[in-house]
Amino acid sequence: MSELKLSIDYDQYEGGVKMVDLIEKAADSEEGRQLESLIIGDWGGAYENDSGEVVEALVRLSGKFPKLRKLFIGDMSFEECEVSWINQTNLAPLLTAYPELTSLTIKGSTGLELDPARHEKLEELTIICGGLGKNVLASIREGSFPELRKLELYLGVDEYGFDGGLEDVLPLIEPGKFPKLKYLGLKDSEIQDEIAIAVADAPIVSQLETLDLSMGTLTDKGGEALLRSDKIKGLKLLDLGYHYMSDDMMNRLKRLDIQVDVSEQQDGDDDEDFRYPALTE
Repeated sequence: MSELKLSIDYDQYEGGVKMVDLIEKAADSEEGRQLESLIIGDWGGAYENDSGEVVEALVRLSGKFPKLRKLFIGDMSFEECEVSWINQTNLAPLLTAYPELTSLTIKGSTGLELDPARHEKLEELTIICGGLGKNVLASIREGSFPELRKLELYLGVDEYGFDGGLEDVLPLIEPGKFPKLKYLGLKDSEIQDEIAIAVADAPIVSQLETLDLSMGTLTDKGGEALLRSDKIKGLKLLDLGYHYMSDDMMNRLKRLDIQVDVSEQQDGDDDEDFRYPALTE
């Protein structure tokens, strides 16, 4: 797959280089016409400038990227910009402009909207952040992705944008919502136990190959619910990497007749105020 990453470092940003110019240059090239995967890194001062101009340019030039199937908006290391500092905008126009898109990855949730969240062919939707707003969860819930195979959401913490609760997450797993879903990631959450308990016996698990509850504050309480579920035993992979479970719970989970990832055990503490998801700031 032909792939291109566009990014502006600090010196280029200070020198006046614009992401819109880089996108236009790519659009006018033969490489652009053959491009299947486009990664947008730092568009220049992402800690103070949102992705609005990037979205506008990509929408305006969509006809010059006829083979584009994968799009990543906001691929930055923490040295370039902390995830909680990345300023996004409404990315839904990209879904309309690229009807053949199969994969959309978004990093950063400050100012993020995805409204309307609709696409007839999208197979993968990933949002990486330290806290996902309930407005985005509501858009996904009310939207339509009939071909979605993978939904990966970093839910995060309230300090960095997660302003919802379990009631905002549960509608995403209602029966029939994503009929072709094989990978469900509800991860990096400060309410990971609550999510695990709710998902353990949810009908959607029966259609999944992978359930990803990793990177959050999962304890033995959530682990016990997963162990008791017959539906969990039909998975190919249960990903619980980075967690706060005990050695005993880890060993019990590893005895399940499926692949279970219980790597990255964190130091346990009875005080939940000292348990943190892996990605926040």
